Amino acid sequence: MEKNKINLKISFNSPVVLTFSIICLAALILGIVTGDRSTLRLFSVYRAPFSDPLTYLRFFGHVFGHAGWDHFIGNITMLLVVGPMLEEKYGSKNILFVILATALITGIVHFIFSPHTALLGASGVVFAFILLSSFTSIREGKIPLTFILVVLIYIGGQIYDGIFVKDNVSNLTHIIGGGVGSGLGYVMAKNKMDNYH
Repeated sequence: MEKNKINLKISFNSPVVLTFSIICLAALILGIVTGDRSTLRLFSVYRAPFSDPLTYLRFFGHVFGHAGWDHFIGNITMLLVVGPMLEEKYGSKNILFVILATALITGIVHFIFSPHTALLGASGVVFAFILLSSFTSIREGKIPLTFILVVLIYIGGQIYDGIFVKDNVSNLTHIIGGGVGSGLGYVMAKNKMDNYH
């Protein structure tokens, strides 16, 4: 009598989110090895001359950089919780577009309005994903209560922290990331509804 064999396979279930997370881990390790020189040069956005080609790379690359293990774990944990569900719902190409749009918009805004500080980390993308996730149940002519609550709790908290708490967190990046996620979530949800008609 043969015993039933269970074949378990590891699935690369969310290619964009997993690849993004792996690049963030590699950037963090590279930063540790180089004494943060690579983090500052490649994975942070700050005011730099337009003649420097890396200025343009940093508009996107800053979302891969993290200031340390705690910063990395906080962002990537949330990304791995929310991201795969979104990638399954909206598709890998759309999620990649959300990440790139969030990186570019938050990078440019920071470049313009915070010339004396460096911005790094995936928190803008995380906030985009959080707000985007609240659009998963949107229907024609209805705003999900979950979306309203997420906006009040997360974005309201960022506005409060930006005014009353003095730390190294870029609350503006979180708010802009949430705005990008909301806007793209609305567009993608509307396109899905239009495709059903």
